[in-house]
Amino acid sequence: KAEYKAATGSDWKPGAAPAPPATPAGGSADALNLATAAQGDLVRKLKTEKAAKPEIDEAVKKLLALKAEYKAATGSDWKPGAAPSSPAAPAGGSGDALNLATAAQGDLVRKLKTEKAGKPEIDEAVKKLLALKAEYKAATGSDWKPGAAPSSPAAPAGGSGDALNLATAAQGDLVRKLKTEKAGKPEIDEAVKKLLAMKAEYKAATGSDWKPGAAPSSSAAPAGSADALNLATAAQGDLVRKLKTEKAAKPEIDEAVKKLLALKAEYKAATGSDWKPGAAPAQVKQPSSKKEVVVEQKEGPGGELSAKVAAQGDLVRQLKTDKKPKEEIDMAVKQLLTLKTEFKAATGSDWQPAGGPAKKPEKQKKAAKEVKPKEKPKVPEAGMTRLGMEVAKEENLADWYSQVLTKAEMLEYYDVSGCYILRPWSYSIWESIKDFFDAEIKKLGVTNCYFPIFVSQAALEREKDHIADFAPEVAWVTKSGDSDLAEPIAIRPTSETVMYPAYAKWIQSYRDLPIKLNQWNNVVRWEFKHPQPFLRTREFLWQEGHTAFATFPEAKEEVMVILDLYRRVYEELLAVPVIRGKKTEKEKFAGGDYTTTTEAYISAAGRAIQGATSHHLGQNFSKMFDITFENPETGEKEFVWQNSWGITTRTIGVLVMVHGDNNGLVLPPRVACVQVVIVPCGITNSLKDEDRMALYKECELYEKELKDAGVRVKADLRENYSPGWKFNHWELKGVPIRLEVGPRDMKASQYVVVRRDNGEKLTMKKTGLKDDIPALLETIQSAMFAKAKAEMTDNVKVVTKFEDFLSHLENKCLLQAPFCGVEDCEDQIKELSKKDSDLEPGAPSMGAKSLCIPFTQPAQVVDKDKCIRPGCTNKPLFYTMFGRSY
Repeated sequence: KAEYKAATGSDWKPGAAPAPPATPAGGSADALNLATAAQGDLVRKLKTEKAAKPEIDEAVKKLLALKAEYKAATGSDWKPGAAPSSPAAPAGGSGDALNLATAAQGDLVRKLKTEKAGKPEIDEAVKKLLALKAEYKAATGSDWKPGAAPSSPAAPAGGSGDALNLATAAQGDLVRKLKTEKAGKPEIDEAVKKLLAMKAEYKAATGSDWKPGAAPSSSAAPAGSADALNLATAAQGDLVRKLKTEKAAKPEIDEAVKKLLALKAEYKAATGSDWKPGAAPAQVKQPSSKKEVVVEQKEGPGGELSAKVAAQGDLVRQLKTDKKPKEEIDMAVKQLLTLKTEFKAATGSDWQPAGGPAKKPEKQKKAAKEVKPKEKPKVPEAGMTRLGMEVAKEENLADWYSQVLTKAEMLEYYDVSGCYILRPWSYSIWESIKDFFDAEIKKLGVTNCYFPIFVSQAALEREKDHIADFAPEVAWVTKSGDSDLAEPIAIRPTSETVMYPAYAKWIQSYRDLPIKLNQWNNVVRWEFKHPQPFLRTREFLWQEGHTAFATFPEAKEEVMVILDLYRRVYEELLAVPVIRGKKTEKEKFAGGDYTTTTEAYISAAGRAIQGATSHHLGQNFSKMFDITFENPETGEKEFVWQNSWGITTRTIGVLVMVHGDNNGLVLPPRVACVQVVIVPCGITNSLKDEDRMALYKECELYEKELKDAGVRVKADLRENYSPGWKFNHWELKGVPIRLEVGPRDMKASQYVVVRRDNGEKLTMKKTGLKDDIPALLETIQSAMFAKAKAEMTDNVKVVTKFEDFLSHLENKCLLQAPFCGVEDCEDQIKELSKKDSDLEPGAPSMGAKSLCIPFTQPAQVVDKDKCIRPGCTNKPLFYTMFGRSY
């Protein structure tokens, strides 16, 4: 208001058109343009959130007042995206614009805090506020204060062309992304408006139209590349956070993170300091002539183009790794070559990775001599096949996991995020689990059935606690063709609410009990977290058992019997050790009385993963769905006692994570689709045809004999692949035993076996084939379980002090600690054990959560024990296992 009075000579009144100032200060049109755009954004936000009408009306009034003021200052109506007509004296003004923008951002922060918005949203708004304050100080030389008129800058810094170029490119990327994702038209229109405004501003600043990939025309003073990089890095950070929030595909997030790291590196090279959000960039130093050459290249178009070339090169490599269509790769390569040509035109030298020297021929020769020996080891890589593993498990677990699944032909990615194609090699593992478990539950009197995939809204909402837990993950069908359905229909996240109305019809008397049904089906849970094949998917296969009993003891007994079957699936079939226990009240199944669980441990990640669960539902659902029976002794109606239990295709992901190595899959023999692969060896050009055919015949005899012994075996007699290629192929696919037979082996009546689990090579006599191979398969199964068991045992620690808790957690351990069981305590433990993931793609949930209360307690809780949460005064009830978890 003070600034308004100083500028116009009259007091400010809402809705009044301001009196024209005696001397029209420069830059007011820019300031009003920004303020009007910001107020328009606020109005749209309030309408979108369906705010109260008085609040919207007040915001609209302010918007109309700003538009009137804009017209009075410029002589033309305000339009979004239009560059304001310049006043006679174009000096200064950036302080005015930043003052208004900072004030508006401060209002937004206060509004978010008042509305108790999410912490990430408030933090993001605060970061932008700090960045605006820093920019204001850089422009005016003084700290920003509310209501203060900004001091004019002594000399307007150059470099706005660079900043606008990067910002326009980023906005263009956003528009394309929104169109690709078929976002709502208003959202796309808004983004396009901002893009047009940026292009207009770019033209006003540089005198030329903006074109993608073009370096902006330099101003007289070429300083300010640090400002440009600061803005670009902040924008790229925003994009990374947006992609993670939207649970975008991992390759897309990785690509954005790569660009962010490249921008941070370029910023550090240009300023000499690490980039930090909200900080005004340090000035570029000019110490010596040698370093000046590097600085000039970083500040000029070469530095920017170098970053673009590096990023485009990363994209080309990523596309090739992902085996994208040839047309897509060719287009990316063309863009890469174009960028390299631009770089050479701008700098006079070819682009070199990691910023090679460009100007002095003598130094170029020296650099070439130094680079040559480094490149020699890379020459064989260029000619190598990419069929094998390209990343080590211990170096990048996420990339290793993705590669091992695709290269071992376990799954194929699909165009719906979070959904995957299970190929025969992985589906056969699920069939092995299904065959075992189905046979065991049938011994208990369980029978299979099938219920529909669709759930009515009324049925789903019958059990409030239950639906509250699943609500964010429920997928809804709302249309049939072009017609809206009368009411939305849910796709089952689980089947309690689908099955129990039928149970209420079928159960009338105690003679109808127990009822024990199971179904093998698929369910949909629209996960918002980062999808991971098998481990966290939007659609998955599982079995779900639903049983009802007349008494609690019967139900309680079945819960533990089923849990032990799940233990056997993991330990006896998959060779994965598990810890059985009961979930805390916070982590139990929604709507149930208690949940029992099997927890596995993945040593490479230092994280636990829930293996399978068996829930006792009590009488919660039977009361909700009126599932009753007549007690024969009292003649009164009583509610049944219910259980539900399930195991999913997550089992396959756990197997891969626990047993896989840097050469690919390692399959336990009991679930391997192929337990033994026979590879004929010693086939050379000098080998006669009759000898070759005799060798193949021998391999077929081995195959038949092993099949007769009950071994799942395959003879690989393909002639278009060498024995070495076959070795690598079947090793990657994890076949437990490779059996090699050559002409010399035939003469000696022997064969050679190679174990996949440890690479051991053994020579065996043919006469013992039927006994030796099955025995060796069992040895491998036992050895794999023993190894995994040792890894788990070594990494489960018992602690009573929180500092030990934190140190072991950072060493990838699971912790068993005294715990009071209070939910608030559990939340605080998770919060206290969190660490900043620093924008790492696919980063784990950093806080430790409760995994289970182990049935086998590590120690007895005594009076002197305290709850592991610092400051908790509650008496601990039991030892609880905590850890990071998938």
